[in-house]
Amino acid sequence: MRWKNVFRCLNVSSMVDDRRTVIITGASRGIGHTTARMFLDRGWQIITCSREETPEACKRDPNWTIHIPTDLADSESIEEFIKKANNVLGSAPLHGLVNNAGISPKSEHKERLGCLNGDLEAWHEVFELNLFAPLKLSRGFASALHRGEGAIVNITSIAGHLIHPFAGSAYSISKTALSGLTREMANEFASLGVRVNAVSPGEIETEMVGPEYEMLIPRIPLNRMGLPKDVAGAVYYLCSEDSSYVTGTEIWVTGGQHLF
Repeated sequence: MRWKNVFRCLNVSSMVDDRRTVIITGASRGIGHTTARMFLDRGWQIITCSREETPEACKRDPNWTIHIPTDLADSESIEEFIKKANNVLGSAPLHGLVNNAGISPKSEHKERLGCLNGDLEAWHEVFELNLFAPLKLSRGFASALHRGEGAIVNITSIAGHLIHPFAGSAYSISKTALSGLTREMANEFASLGVRVNAVSPGEIETEMVGPEYEMLIPRIPLNRMGLPKDVAGAVYYLCSEDSSYVTGTEIWVTGGQHLF
């Protein structure tokens, strides 16, 4: 297998204590990394995965318990991640799972991947990572989440609810499907005492956003692009006890862009 090494930041035995624990995918940069930092700053232990190796912050922060390099578009890699993360948890509860990792590929000519263009294999990869990986991970950690009466947060997108000028059709449709999956999971996981919600970001200043996105600002009532911390705050709320009676909900973090 391609992803075999586990990069530990702290002894595994430290997982079995009274602090709350969250798993965050795609945590090496952008929204995922900012979300990880917010949970760390508030005293949570975190387990992360991404295609990249151990982030520098993981090496420095004693609460960042473990980072496992994982290719979430690969079924074997996902199974290995679930196995290793559950071994780290042992019998301890899991309080949150944040399905953040996602991709929005362009065509070879940097065009949005639409219905009439693009390799269908690319469509398969988009759906594998953006839709099936969250489902597989949620199933794989269902028992641990049940022990912690935890919460699952799926990161969807405004592009899943309207035609976006830059996000491709494959990405948009996968996020539409993830919104639907969130509702279905909320209904089924309720029997386990697990809440399932989504956060739908609009235009957020990350590495994925190019200069062309500036043209979208006039469409945003708050007249600015969002920051990763805006999304992270909504994710944290949905994992916290403040949202203990919230499930099946999708929070818009768009500056009002979704109103039009």
